[in-house]
Amino acid sequence: MKQYAVVAYDYTDDEALERRLAHREAHLAGVRELVRQGKFLSGGAILNDDGKMIGSNTHFRFDDRADLDAWLETEPYMTGRVWERVDIREVKLFDPNA
Repeated sequence: MKQYAVVAYDYTDDEALERRLAHREAHLAGVRELVRQGKFLSGGAILNDDGKMIGSNTHFRFDDRADLDAWLETEPYMTGRVWERVDIREVKLFDPNA
């Protein structure tokens, strides 16, 4: 399996935070399912200087980029117009147990 860093920034319109909060429970339910499948490695919200959520920074493990892209097509923050810009990079995370 390959590891990926996903850095996603929210839209900046006046309703952006409202959309994020409206889709948050569905997003977190999906993350919990990815945890169960062993695909979610770490992540959380990106905050601005005022502590307001403005994006996400996550690490995943998928078989390949096509599998990651397939997941993104159903991710509530994508379908709900929460994430505007998404940067995806294949990474090799440090394993302290290796």
